[in-house]
Amino acid sequence: MEIVRLNNNLECPVVGIGTYMLSPTDAENSVREALKMGYRLIDTANAYVNERAVGRGIKASGVERGEVFLSTKLWPSEYENPDAVDQTLERLGVDYVDLLFIHQPAGNWLAGYRQLEKAYREGKARSIGISNFEGKYIAELETKWEIVPQFMQVEAHPYYTQKDLRVTLDQYGIKLMSWYPLGHGDNSLINEPIFAELGKKYGKTPAQVILRWHTQMGFVVIPGSRNVHHIQDNLDILDFSLTDEDMARIAKLDKNVRYYHRTDAQLNQFAAWRPGFEKE
Repeated sequence: MEIVRLNNNLECPVVGIGTYMLSPTDAENSVREALKMGYRLIDTANAYVNERAVGRGIKASGVERGEVFLSTKLWPSEYENPDAVDQTLERLGVDYVDLLFIHQPAGNWLAGYRQLEKAYREGKARSIGISNFEGKYIAELETKWEIVPQFMQVEAHPYYTQKDLRVTLDQYGIKLMSWYPLGHGDNSLINEPIFAELGKKYGKTPAQVILRWHTQMGFVVIPGSRNVHHIQDNLDILDFSLTDEDMARIAKLDKNVRYYHRTDAQLNQFAAWRPGFEKE
């Protein structure tokens, strides 16, 4: 497994499995099978309401906890809950997480970030991150953080490479973890002729070529699936490398166009919504 080294010297695998939109049953199955296949990075969140299932999947895999890089995110409704971190760990069935994000720049997000910093100092989070904090939000956080985050999780793919954001991230050694890495199922991205061409060249699918592009951009990528074959395919991207010429050609696809457009009204809704956490 290839790794990236974070700005606190922690190592993180470049490929993991995401659990967004997976039911508890599917999340447990996908996590268990992914770990058996060789995955070592698992990403979940309070808002996915499958943290207990992820914890069960880890235990059922037979892989030692210390070998798993486990990532989760506090939801805005939890930012001012002093027990949010401990409750998150309890749901996951672990003593610490390897990466703890705040999920959205909504509500009292600075209180949420202070929770991350506290968890980091106490050893409950080995690294911390911010999710969806582009633009004015990271600019404000820069003036207020006491501990620089290790990760930013944002939408990224060949149509939207986060070129401007990466200038700031690179300044601090903050790594980018991409969601919607395959364009959220947009066939126009998957069907770009260059990916079919390179797939034929390397004996890979267009999706595998795109995921490999992410890792060679220095991104960590966390595609999710309930399909065991897709989970395996998403991991089988580390036995080939795109050339500089390949990467330059893919770079020409950048349209600076994203799929997800969040509004201020949605941020207000995020702050008001409380996840219906799974019961034991």
